[in-house]
Amino acid sequence: MKLRLISSIGLFFAITSCAQGPNKPEKTDGPHIGGRCEGCEAIYESPVAFDKLSNLVWLPDFKEKGQKLAVNGVVYKADGKTPAPNVIIYIYHTDQTGIYPKKGDETGWAKRHGYLRGWMKTNEKGEYKFFTLRPAPYPGGNIPAHIHVTIKEPGKNEYYIDEFLFDDDPFLTANERKKAENRGGNGILKIKVAEEFQKAERNIYLGMNIPDYK
Repeated sequence: MKLRLISSIGLFFAITSCAQGPNKPEKTDGPHIGGRCEGCEAIYESPVAFDKLSNLVWLPDFKEKGQKLAVNGVVYKADGKTPAPNVIIYIYHTDQTGIYPKKGDETGWAKRHGYLRGWMKTNEKGEYKFFTLRPAPYPGGNIPAHIHVTIKEPGKNEYYIDEFLFDDDPFLTANERKKAENRGGNGILKIKVAEEFQKAERNIYLGMNIPDYK
C-alpha cells in the first residue's frame, strides 16, 4: 500500500466508516505513527468486534474456482523476538480478473476495497493465517499482484505495512523489488505448492521501518 494523502472523498469515507460496525478508533498517546494512510481506517469496519476475532480468516472467494492460497505467519514485537498477541490485521485484494469486486450495496471503504477483504487477530503466540484465492494483477498494466495489509496493535494507531507480493510474479522485477520499503519486514511471499493449495509464510515485525514508531 503506497503512501497517499487523504483526499476529501477519502476523508468522507473515513468518517462514515468509523460509524459502522462495533469497533471505534482508540485514543493513543504520542505522535501518529506510520504517516498518512488513505484507507487504513477500513480496519475499523470489521463486522466482528476486535476482541471476538479469530487468528484465522477465510475470505469470501475461497470457495470459488481459482488458485487457492493459504498464508500464515507470526507477528513479533519491536524486539523482533517476542510474539505479539491481540494485533488486528486487515487485508483486501483484487479478484481473478484484477479488479476489486463489489456487490453494489457497499458502504464506507468497501466502496473502494470491494468485498474480498478480511480481519484477523493474532493469538497468544502471535500467529495469524488467512485463506483466499490468489489475486490477479490489475488488468492492462504491469503492477505486480498484491494483497494490501493494515495493522492495528494495542495502544497504537493503525498503519500500513508492505503489501504481500509473490516471488514468482513476472511483474515483480528487480526494479520493483528495490522499491520495497520493508515496512513490517519483507512482504514477498515464496510460494510452496501442496496439492491444490499454494502456501506461503510471512512473519511481521511491528515497528520495523515505520515512521515515528515509539
